[in-house]
Amino acid sequence: MFEVSVEHTFAAAHFLRNYHGKCERLHGHNYRVQVRVAGPELDESGMLVDFVELKRLLHGAAEKLDHQFLNEVTPFDVLNPSAENIARYLYDEISSGLKNDRGAALSDVKVWETDKQYACYRPPVSG
Repeated sequence: MFEVSVEHTFAAAHFLRNYHGKCERLHGHNYRVQVRVAGPELDESGMLVDFVELKRLLHGAAEKLDHQFLNEVTPFDVLNPSAENIARYLYDEISSGLKNDRGAALSDVKVWETDKQYACYRPPVSG
């Protein structure tokens, strides 16, 4: 199994609904995002996926959130903008654009709110 990963950063503000503590107040983060793709086969160029394409997908998805008040951006105008939900959102956005006919797929998305804490979304393994 092969695996490739790219990272990107963006800045955004949010507050957490239904939370009691300082994060219920408006605050911001310099988010760091890592996406990983895994698959069993390389293409004729010896690559799992093109880093350029993976970066394009990540940048495109993150651009919608960059320098925004997340609580006003769909789907976070309804969905709580937690790191976990941001990771799932980015996973869905990126995986829908990832084209590969050799079995490579987005394996997970990690979203760091600080240098020391992150949330990860990995889809359930189907049975």
